[in-house]
Amino acid sequence: MFLTGIPDLDRRVRRAHTGAVATQISLLLNQSLSSLRYEPTPKRVRAYLDGTPVLDSTRALLVWEPGRIVPIYAVPEADLLANLSVSGAARLPKPEAGRKVLTPDDDFALHTAAGTALDIEVSGHTVPAAAYRPDDAELSGVVLVDFRAFDWFEEDVPIDSHPRDPFHRVDIMASTRHIRVELEGMHLADSAHPMMLFETHLPARYYLPRQDVAWDALVATERTSKCPYKGTASYWAPASGGGEVAWCYREPLPESAAIAGLVCFYDERTDFIIDGQRQAHPQTPFS
Repeated sequence: MFLTGIPDLDRRVRRAHTGAVATQISLLLNQSLSSLRYEPTPKRVRAYLDGTPVLDSTRALLVWEPGRIVPIYAVPEADLLANLSVSGAARLPKPEAGRKVLTPDDDFALHTAAGTALDIEVSGHTVPAAAYRPDDAELSGVVLVDFRAFDWFEEDVPIDSHPRDPFHRVDIMASTRHIRVELEGMHLADSAHPMMLFETHLPARYYLPRQDVAWDALVATERTSKCPYKGTASYWAPASGGGEVAWCYREPLPESAAIAGLVCFYDERTDFIIDGQRQAHPQTPFS
C-alpha cells in the first residue's frame, strides 16, 4: 500500500488480470487504495464513552475509505446503544488536494467516500460528527464510528490507535546484519545485533540495543504514539535540531516483547549503511 514510484503499475496490473503475467500482490493492494473497501470481522466489538456503552456488535465491519491505510470500524445502526442525528457541522474538512494516503494521524472527519456525517448522543452527551453513514449499497444500514472519540474493545481486550487489520502482520527476528545510522554525516548508531521487524506495507525496521546508540546526538521529545500491534512509543530528535528520527517501545504489547527498550531509526529520515552498503531512502507516509 505504501509503494511509490512504480510508473508502469496500471499496465502491470492490467496485464496480470488478463493472465499474461504473474501478479505481485503488493501491486494489487496499491491499486485498491483508491477504492472503498470493507471486510467483516467475527470479533465482538464494543465502544464506550467514559464507561457508558456506545455500541456492542458481533456484526462489525472493517472499512477503509479511499486513501485510508488503516481501517475504521462500522457497525449496523441497530447495534448502537446511542442516538444518531444528522450532524450540525456546516462543512466537514476534506483531505488536501493531491493527497493519496490518509494515515492513523488524520482526523476521522476527513471522509473520502460520499455519505452523511452524524452526531452520536449518549447519556445526554453529544459527540459531534462521530459517525458517518456511507452512500454505498454494499454498506447499507451500517455507520462508521470515530475510533478516537471512544474507548474500544475487541472481545475483552482494549485496543489503541486504530482497529487491528486482519491483513496486517508483524514479524520480529534476531539478525547479525551490521547497521550504521548517520544523519548528514553525524554518527547516530552502530550495531551488529539488531532485531529486525517486518511489518506489512512498511520497510524493514532495525531495532538496536541502547548501548549501540550515540545518545549525545539525540534529545527526547514529549510526543508519544500508540500502535495496536506494538504499544506506546516515545521519540527522539537530533540534538542539533530538526524533526524526530528515532523511537522506542519501552513496554510493548506481549506479541512485540522482543523489541522492548530497543531503539529504531527512521530510514526515511536518516542514512542507513547496512553491511557496508549505503541504502536508498524508502518513500512512505513518514518520509
